[in-house]
Amino acid sequence: MMAWTYLVFAGFFEMIGVTMINVLHKKRNVFSLIGLLLGFGMSFLFLSLAMKTLAMGTAYAVWTGIGATGATILGMVFYGEPVEKKRVFFIFLIIAATVGLKIYE
Repeated sequence: MMAWTYLVFAGFFEMIGVTMINVLHKKRNVFSLIGLLLGFGMSFLFLSLAMKTLAMGTAYAVWTGIGATGATILGMVFYGEPVEKKRVFFIFLIIAATVGLKIYE
């Protein structure tokens, strides 16, 4: 169970890293760069911890699913990206696939 907790943290930090790319494009300063490096660094750390127990394919798919879904939702909520029915539908498909991988691991 701890591996899945690590994987959720890895996905959370992946969301932070991706968001910090957006922030870095808007505010070119050292704090944005540090946030980006810390976000991705922590993401890879927790992913590597999760992969000690979980299969590589499952861990990678869930990690990218959390990161992609979370970044898309953050973009819609905080950065004015379009909220369209098709986008929301595909976000739910990613979430369903992630849950399916957890169930069948």
